[in-house]
Amino acid sequence: MNVAVIGANGQLGSDVVNAFAENHDSVSSLTHADIEVSKFDAVKACLEKCSPAIVVNTAAMHHVDNCEREPENAYAVNAIGVRNLAAITCALGATLIHVSTDYVFDGRKDKPYIEEDVPFPLQVYGNSKLAGEFYARTLNPKHFVLRTSALYGRHPCRAKSGQNFVDLMLQLARTRGRVRVVNDEFVSPTPTADLARQVLALSRCDDYGLFHATSEESCSWYEFAREIFSLAEVEVKLEVAAPGEFPSKAPRPHYSVLENHALKRIGLNVFASWQTGLRHYLFDAGALSQLGLGKPGMAATEK
Repeated sequence: MNVAVIGANGQLGSDVVNAFAENHDSVSSLTHADIEVSKFDAVKACLEKCSPAIVVNTAAMHHVDNCEREPENAYAVNAIGVRNLAAITCALGATLIHVSTDYVFDGRKDKPYIEEDVPFPLQVYGNSKLAGEFYARTLNPKHFVLRTSALYGRHPCRAKSGQNFVDLMLQLARTRGRVRVVNDEFVSPTPTADLARQVLALSRCDDYGLFHATSEESCSWYEFAREIFSLAEVEVKLEVAAPGEFPSKAPRPHYSVLENHALKRIGLNVFASWQTGLRHYLFDAGALSQLGLGKPGMAATEK
């Protein structure tokens, strides 16, 4: 099958490309140099040349504070860009798989959000992504919109200086020996490799619609860091950060845990627990050795 992956050199896009390639699909890996999603004519020309049966959109402006500072750019990419992709994939008869975010919710619910819950974003990023969802869902009947949470993967995150949360925690432990992390924001940390497998699984069915797609169960960022250090056997002084210790321009939801209700309903949920996903990332993907921490049982930090 001919598949086009937009944002193919990003943290998630790289794993999506690998998942389809390993499945022996023909993959067009599209980067910002190949396609400008906010420009309708550019999108049309690129996709007509590729002639894909499936288009996976992982491109986004997802630095939350930058979106707050540059709302026009955020909407151009996260909303208008998706409108362009949805309209053109529909005209081509192609399926659109679009990746969205848990930040479409305000975090005031005390249990995991399901697809039927009403979104209420707190910031420009969430609002622009929600607008993109609506474009995808209304302009192309053959759509999969996947909301996900707290992604991390072995490929660099271009919007965050190349580091994900796991790598940052291990680096700080190694260089400082002391780490402070917030304990009042709850998420479901999700490896990009797992999300890529979910994208592949959905691409083989026609149960179109909106899906939550995250690792099972949830934790605070502090609990996530604690598990990272425990699995990596890193000695570090881990402390709970005070409320407001790390101020940001844009508000974040304190609870954005998603339940993969729709995936389970159709029997296609591929996700394991967030702890299992983290273990595979650290050991199977060689994250520890890439950071110079060696094998399990051999990790050390500076004091």
